[in-house]
Amino acid sequence: MRSQEDRGLAFRALHEGEPFVIPNPWDAGSARALEALGFEALATTSSGFAFTLGRLDGQATLDEVVTHVEELTRATDLPVSVDLENGYTADPRGVARAIERIAEAGAVGGSIEDWDPAGRLYESEEAVERLAAAVEVARGLDFPFLMTGRAENHIRGNPDLDDTIARLRAFETAGADVLYAPGLRTVEEIRQVCNSVTRPVNVLALGDLTFAEIAGAGAQRISVGGGLTWVAVGAFAEAARAIREQGDFSSLAIRVPLRDWFA
Repeated sequence: MRSQEDRGLAFRALHEGEPFVIPNPWDAGSARALEALGFEALATTSSGFAFTLGRLDGQATLDEVVTHVEELTRATDLPVSVDLENGYTADPRGVARAIERIAEAGAVGGSIEDWDPAGRLYESEEAVERLAAAVEVARGLDFPFLMTGRAENHIRGNPDLDDTIARLRAFETAGADVLYAPGLRTVEEIRQVCNSVTRPVNVLALGDLTFAEIAGAGAQRISVGGGLTWVAVGAFAEAARAIREQGDFSSLAIRVPLRDWFA
């Protein structure tokens, strides 16, 4: 297995090279499959992981996420970045501790968002304070760890691009290594964000745009969130429904090369 320092160095190098896709596994098996398929880094998905627990997005605990990260980093040699949602607390000290814990679990990156699960966007000053606490911990680690500052406007009913850009700029000033505003849907929105900051930008692929279009607009990193989880769950549900309603077992003929993937 690669050391955490080697994983951190590899992750940093990806952000300094050509644009790349960082897919989001939901368990150790999907992580190993994505590694075998040639991807170079992984990011957790809060919604996909919550599904494995039989819960909705936002209902996993920090302890459970830490265990999940340990499982992923044992299963694969790839750098792993962690969707930490809001850090599982409003307290900046608690956010800092969340970074410490996922770093101890093997992660070399993490994101902190500006959405309070109580149902509000944190005020900009408050959001910056929380991210700055995370950055301080990340800078004190003895291996490279990339902090992502995440502005939630566009998926929380407030598609105000000017405010999103202002927040991302504030996160950049606070020390974020990567900037992320999930919910951008057009090439022009992505281009405006990328042209407004100097740090690498992560864009969430929503199925509307191709890799070439997103990268051409300036994005360095493209993630898929829970998308791959729902592709898998959708196929499972469709097959199960055909079995129950029609007695059709034809979907069970599919085979996947597990011996090759898990060699």
